[in-house]
Amino acid sequence: LQYNPGWNDSSVNLLHVRAAGPGDSLHYVWSSIGGPAVLLVATQSPSSALRINWTRLLSPSPAGAVWIDPPDSVVYSTAVVFTKLYEFSEAKPSGQLFYPTYDLAEFSWDSLNHTLNLTALTAELRGAPATDPGGAFANGSLEFRVTAFEAGGRAERLPSLLHTPDSSQLDFVLSGVSPRGNRSRFVLEVATVEEAGAARSLRSDRSIDDEYTPTIFEVLSLLAQPRNGSSTLGFLQWKATAYGSRSPRREDGIRCRAGGLQKANWTLPLSSIVQAFFGDSLGTSCTVSALNVSFGGEEGEVYREKRYLSWSVLLGFGEPPRDSFSALVISIAAVALGTPLALLLLGSLAVLLARRRRYSEYEPIN
Repeated sequence: LQYNPGWNDSSVNLLHVRAAGPGDSLHYVWSSIGGPAVLLVATQSPSSALRINWTRLLSPSPAGAVWIDPPDSVVYSTAVVFTKLYEFSEAKPSGQLFYPTYDLAEFSWDSLNHTLNLTALTAELRGAPATDPGGAFANGSLEFRVTAFEAGGRAERLPSLLHTPDSSQLDFVLSGVSPRGNRSRFVLEVATVEEAGAARSLRSDRSIDDEYTPTIFEVLSLLAQPRNGSSTLGFLQWKATAYGSRSPRREDGIRCRAGGLQKANWTLPLSSIVQAFFGDSLGTSCTVSALNVSFGGEEGEVYREKRYLSWSVLLGFGEPPRDSFSALVISIAAVALGTPLALLLLGSLAVLLARRRRYSEYEPIN
């Protein structure tokens, strides 16, 4: 993990996470410059390096300020941008009432260097609106918590996402922010950038196994795939739940829904890390798609009670990890299904034996 490589000013945030393999390397570039975003780049060189022209990056025209050296080693690149936070309430009977939107590009962000943990491979990006007339963020903040992994495994905290060494986890946290309505619900807008030849699609997988995330049977994946192929280039993956506690339990679950994936007809925030890497192709050959992730049920009272919301999502390259049935679940299913079957077989056998043993005290008539 590198914080602002080649730059000593902590007034801006850029975190470079690099994973090197024997024949390739992966780069995650997290930044709050121009709005919170992450750049994901896969290369076929184990020694590929991130290069930054800081003067150009912090200028009004940052195109070309960020690149990977050597450039021809890049085999896939994409970006995820967190653009807006919406708040609305179920104002019955008139319907939904939307409040002024929080534009994350206009937030003021704390120095990420204060929360950087090189041992645990974690960092926190915490911010609040630069202008907050209503005082909703007076005692609260919006956070993006980043976690990188050195090996495969499963997160200890709910929703216990399964991860690989090629992935990183992001936790979106809304803490202490005062809702502007009695039945407020929040919606996070997420945009993705794909170069020509690739496109995003939303997939929902359901399973009867909720061993690691109780009562949650749905996993959603935002996949990047070639337009003329079926292989997966990258992904965002999350469980269909958020939580309303710092130490989440099953009863702290908050309903999480994803809207349909749509092609974005608006431009991304100016002077962003995304524009610095993709340059002029961002407005020409690149495809920008967006979806909304909403939190809360129809009644919308969960957040008002605890003033805390946490949503976890996994980002990575290739196919997203898939949960398989554990030995515990298989043994339980075997007992649950095998016991009635065994009783049925034994009962049938007992009936057949009883019928064969029937006899009469009368002599047969010849």
